[in-house]
Amino acid sequence: MKKIKSPYIRYGIVGFASLFTVFLLFILSIYLGLWGKLPNEKDLSDFKYQRASEVYTADSVLIGKYYLYDRQPIIFKDVPKHVFESLIAIEDERFYEHSGIDYQSLGRVAIKTILLQDQSSGGGSTLTQQLAKNLYPRQNRKKSNIVVDKIKEMIIASRLEEIYNKNEILIHYLNTVSFGDNTFGIESASLKFFNKPAKDLSIEEGATLVGMLKATYSYNPRIFPERSLNRRNLVLQAMENNQLLSKEKKDSLAEIPIELDYRAYDNNEGLAPYFREEVRKQLQKWNLEQRQAGNEYNIYTSGLKIYTTLDYNMQYWAEKVMKEHMKTLQESFEKSYGKNAPWITDKSLIKKLVKQSEPYKKMKASGLNEPQIMDSLNRKKKMVLVDWEGEKPVVASTIDSLQHYMKFLNTGSLAIDPNSGAVKVWIGGIDFEHFKYDHIAQSRRQVGSTFKPIVYTTALEMGISPCTYFSAQEVEYENLKGWSPSNSGDKDEAYLNYSMEQALSNSVNTVAVKVLEKTGIANVVTMAKNMGVFSQLPEQPSLALGTGEIYLNELAGVYASYVNNGKAILPYLIKTITDQKDSVLTQFEPKRARKPAFSEKTRQIMVEMMKSTINSGTASRLRTTYRLDNDIAGKTGTTQNNKDAWFVALTPKLVHVTWVGLDHHEIGFKSTRLGQGANAALPIFAKLMQEMNQHPSYNAITKARFKRPDPSVVDMLDCEPVKRDGFFKRLFKNPNKKKTKKFKSRTAIP
Repeated sequence: MKKIKSPYIRYGIVGFASLFTVFLLFILSIYLGLWGKLPNEKDLSDFKYQRASEVYTADSVLIGKYYLYDRQPIIFKDVPKHVFESLIAIEDERFYEHSGIDYQSLGRVAIKTILLQDQSSGGGSTLTQQLAKNLYPRQNRKKSNIVVDKIKEMIIASRLEEIYNKNEILIHYLNTVSFGDNTFGIESASLKFFNKPAKDLSIEEGATLVGMLKATYSYNPRIFPERSLNRRNLVLQAMENNQLLSKEKKDSLAEIPIELDYRAYDNNEGLAPYFREEVRKQLQKWNLEQRQAGNEYNIYTSGLKIYTTLDYNMQYWAEKVMKEHMKTLQESFEKSYGKNAPWITDKSLIKKLVKQSEPYKKMKASGLNEPQIMDSLNRKKKMVLVDWEGEKPVVASTIDSLQHYMKFLNTGSLAIDPNSGAVKVWIGGIDFEHFKYDHIAQSRRQVGSTFKPIVYTTALEMGISPCTYFSAQEVEYENLKGWSPSNSGDKDEAYLNYSMEQALSNSVNTVAVKVLEKTGIANVVTMAKNMGVFSQLPEQPSLALGTGEIYLNELAGVYASYVNNGKAILPYLIKTITDQKDSVLTQFEPKRARKPAFSEKTRQIMVEMMKSTINSGTASRLRTTYRLDNDIAGKTGTTQNNKDAWFVALTPKLVHVTWVGLDHHEIGFKSTRLGQGANAALPIFAKLMQEMNQHPSYNAITKARFKRPDPSVVDMLDCEPVKRDGFFKRLFKNPNKKKTKKFKSRTAIP
């Protein structure tokens, strides 16, 4: 063998050999796990996806997910062939020829990138290597670790190719890859961007999603539609280049615009966000109970399926009509106050609310004094404020923002099946993103006149006839510090006496207090508990006017007893929880009272009396303004100083409760005309029922009829609604002078 004479060549060979040896030792050190443990064959054979848990309506519509990563893994046959073809064409043309590492592509990339400095040459990673990166994401983003990460991914890719066939690798890749918007996997991406399962994707839709994989933000069709369109067409061109599409087919597909049907499944967006949040809270309790029983489930990663009671269409319509009504009502509300609105002029109220705010509390906790805090909160800065017209960029202070949001009317609206308690509609507020507080599950408010039916129910149970007459004259109660409940409006009622039906249907306050006095406060409180009120009630005469604070869903369960054979019911949201394979884990049953709170005769009388509220009483605009001819009973409610507006509607198959008011109790409606239940709350139910009446599929609810009352009930209600005092009684009564007496409440019946 001829000896190499040139020392440069000799040193070069030695240097290259040394570098090659060092590189081999470097690769060996990675292989042996000195740079971090590599997954072995068992790890790779048994990896498990973190699966999003899914929330479905009663009619099996997916409305939400709970997840760390929005992923819904599917099997190979559920992905169209064209999706695989487009993926391979644009990402890894030699996928079926290599065994995890495409050395030919690596060589091409090395020459173009290193020698020719061509940065557009690509990365040379195969789909299998990308799968390795998806399964074991890079932990350290430093450039010095890129070589280590690449070699790790090559080793893992080789092991994956030994364990799985090509089809399995493809579906694992499509189940793990990120599509942006915190969405992982082709199924979740298809549902989010096109509102359809992956199996129904068209060629151009599949190409759009595959095109995103190169840069999930830059090619996101929601954010950059033009870039996404160009990228999609590049994918279609790659399919033509690989003889997967004809030129004619490719050209025709390239002309189709991208049409998204985007569905967000995060907490703030989509249908029924307040409902989904309440379901999440109940799932957490269920999860804890399961853990105590030895079952390990995670609502964010276990891929649970939660089948709820919600009706998709009813919820959609309810949200639509709520926004329409509340937008108009907000305009009228602000206009009624004008420039003298309390959120503008009441400095003490503004200061009080500022001190209750989170920014103030955080600064106080950090040690700042009040002048420093107020100075900081008064500084102007760029921010976005939201109203019914949408988001508006403004320059404002934190205090400006607090004043802006304190004026907003809010609402809670709930519809349930009175026989089972199944929730059909749940609207906890006007906008979950900006008003997280749920007025159904979290808020107890004075219920006003919606409490009166409980008073009258108790009276009937105690033998007081519905045709018993009570004077409408205002009374001043000497033993209650001169408390003198009055009626709304300016009608002269000093000489009038109302039957209980007339008094209830027209919400006469003076009579309600007198019925309570005759019935007994303790008896009414007991009846309320039997009907499903679990909140503590004030045992005061003002209870008759609804000064008790009750949860909205609590009130719905109470009213359900009037169409549920006298039995109260607890509204419920979840029917079934299953695992990812639809094996049932838990079923939830309705929780009804064991025995009726009142007799069948009382039930029938009360329904007839509350029908009068709709037909001729305070809720008559359901007939006159909204032209509803459905069978409806119900009750309006308005609290003191117009702070709360209520409406409860009863139909044979639906109970609907609506509250409207402000979160800040210090502010109410300017006038009763604007803030009464019939104006502020009733329209939400009325407009929902109008929507339902237009769809025959809801005839079972909308065309349901109350059963005819027994003849004896009809006889009991057969009396004049109003009687006027006789001549001599009028002669000796001064209508301009209040009657004074002591309030005498009878003792409770054991």
